[in-house]
Amino acid sequence: MESHTKHTTLFKTHTCPIRILSLLVALAAFLHAGAENAEDKDAPNTVDTMNIYSLKEVEVSASMRNRFASPTSHTVAKMQLGDLENPQVYQTVSSALLKEQLVTNLNDALKNVPGVQRLWESTGRQSDGGEYYTMRGFSVQPTIINGVAGLSNGALDPANVAKIEAIKGPSGTLYGGNLISYGGLINIVTKTPYNSFGGSVGYMTGSHGLNRFTADVNTPLSSKAYLRVNAAYHYQRSFQDAGFSRSLFIAPSFRFDASDRLTFLVNAEYYAPERAVAPMIFLYRSSDVQFKDTRLFDAAYKRSFTSDELTISNPTFGLQAQALYNINSHWSSQTIVSSSIAGSDGYYTYLWNNQSSQLFTRYASKVNSTSSAINIQQNFNADHRFGTVRNRFLAGADFLQRNIVNNANPWVANGEVSLADGSDTGVLTASAIDKLVAEGKATQSRAKVTIYGVYVSDVIDITRHLSALVGLRLDNYSGGSMYATEEVKDQLSFSQKLGLVFQPLPDKLSLFANYMNGFTNNDPVSVYDKDGKFVKTKVLDPEHANQWEAGVKANLWDERLTLTASYYDIRVGNRSMTDPDNPLNTVQGGVERSKGVELSLTANPLTGLNVIMGYSYNDNKITKDAADGDYLGRRSESAGPAHMFNLWASYRFFTGALKDWSVGLGGNAASENKILNRHIRIARICCRERTPVVHRRPLHHFAQGRQPAQQEILQRMEHGVAPAAVQCVHRCGIPFLIMHTGQA
Repeated sequence: MESHTKHTTLFKTHTCPIRILSLLVALAAFLHAGAENAEDKDAPNTVDTMNIYSLKEVEVSASMRNRFASPTSHTVAKMQLGDLENPQVYQTVSSALLKEQLVTNLNDALKNVPGVQRLWESTGRQSDGGEYYTMRGFSVQPTIINGVAGLSNGALDPANVAKIEAIKGPSGTLYGGNLISYGGLINIVTKTPYNSFGGSVGYMTGSHGLNRFTADVNTPLSSKAYLRVNAAYHYQRSFQDAGFSRSLFIAPSFRFDASDRLTFLVNAEYYAPERAVAPMIFLYRSSDVQFKDTRLFDAAYKRSFTSDELTISNPTFGLQAQALYNINSHWSSQTIVSSSIAGSDGYYTYLWNNQSSQLFTRYASKVNSTSSAINIQQNFNADHRFGTVRNRFLAGADFLQRNIVNNANPWVANGEVSLADGSDTGVLTASAIDKLVAEGKATQSRAKVTIYGVYVSDVIDITRHLSALVGLRLDNYSGGSMYATEEVKDQLSFSQKLGLVFQPLPDKLSLFANYMNGFTNNDPVSVYDKDGKFVKTKVLDPEHANQWEAGVKANLWDERLTLTASYYDIRVGNRSMTDPDNPLNTVQGGVERSKGVELSLTANPLTGLNVIMGYSYNDNKITKDAADGDYLGRRSESAGPAHMFNLWASYRFFTGALKDWSVGLGGNAASENKILNRHIRIARICCRERTPVVHRRPLHHFAQGRQPAQQEILQRMEHGVAPAAVQCVHRCGIPFLIMHTGQA
């Protein structure tokens, strides 16, 4: 085996700024474990228990043929199923690719997946401050680790990542409705211990003061027990005049082979990031957008309008324990217990356009919240043959409970910002904001979601060339929003999945088709009469998404080329929308359609040359909305670009003076991404006066009110839906609130 690996990337082009210099130095390497060999020991925690000893060391050929490919996954179908056998589409970002691209964050890693783009970066705000991505026209957060829940209010550190699986389509049948998106899900597979001594230590530097230290150490504790520790320290300044990110990450994992049939795995992660980030910008949305181009924003591009004092911390702790047991030669058991907790503590700010072409008001709040989750999952797998027919069966049950405790401080105005001349009247110190916040009243809110689920899945090899998959799931959901006066109780959701695979060339070429279902349980909403008086709380039915997909998968040329091409059509029904008879209320009946094509290719055309490439086209449209709905006939604002393309090519030298060095080059391209894409709806109000009395006030002015409508406005703001206008209007002599909202 090699004792170490060297990587030098000349330059890397994505949608982020180009890193002129990014150098990884191997400071130390341990006996029997070079970096490339360790990649293949990074087996997923959710291993197939029919073959526990797949965790043991794998010898790798020197050519590293098609080393970006990952033909088998144990988590996508929750059973051992090869890519060509699986009627569902998924792409894998391998450990080899992560190391070669010097990936320091999840966003850079997911640029290798067709049809995935970050909608917005981590904000660190309460409850859902993690990054948002688009997949097949729908937003998704990376909330799944090793197939179960893993919470984060910030970004993720890739130091403990063995691979990343982007699982396409509404996967409610196996994963439920609380953790998925209708476009798919992002599963993070972590590293596990192996049975030899080894590891690596690395240092990386780059633009904007980047300094990153990593360590990966594995050691046997006995003939049956093994320990692995991954750690990272990261610091980098912003490209703007203020702002930074600093984090400490440590992830110990433990494996114990109790017997030939029983293995225990324990994985823990502690991540402590602290950042000072530029405020998000919200435009006034109840009237025409004042900006005809981006030149004004470009002029202030390097102004952060914040300070290094206004930081937010997002400590995260996760713990997973697994018991993998081979019951007999046909049956196996997997038991997973997972617990995670994520916090938000610090200052969150945003800039609010004052219906002006230049001025923005800065609003700030001091946040302090905690999100926690407990996930228990039990899976039984079987692999039987009835004559010539092979049957792979999965039966499982899971329990998920999520809790949110939010200590909300009032939103306060802190100065005005001019993009024209860069002036700022705010006081950007922690003490100044603390003083402003102290003038208001803090409130605490809680939310709890409890889900019980059972599911079955069966793959039948009808012939050597033809197989079929059937999956069913039943969920029982209870919970509600932080401000609802009523909760959802024992709401049942049913999900199904069908798939066919035909392999004219077994293990080389497959034609597949699938029908998949996903669902989402909605929070209760308040109901008002036409005078704005609260009437009751209404429980909404679950939303459902149905997908039809067909395509081809190939593994050709002695496994040097893998290819996936597919066409999908997703229809989401029962969407929540504004009541056309009363804009204060919410009704169901909206429909969203998302269809498109995806192509991914991984190839090793020459020894040492590896290529990964992808293309996606997505046609998304709101086909049914309220009569005067903002979105009817338009592309959803979470759909991302219609066209996306990704490419990475690298060459590794195996002989000569440059032996074990590699060079890589890649890039991403995308079409227009419409952040705002809606009709302007003007509320027509009947008043006693000829002209309505309109008082435009900041959001925090209404935070102390007792009306549910006011509370819902605050809730929307805290969960990333920014009010475009909050207006106190006298309608027929009765004060009430109207608002025009859009996704942040």
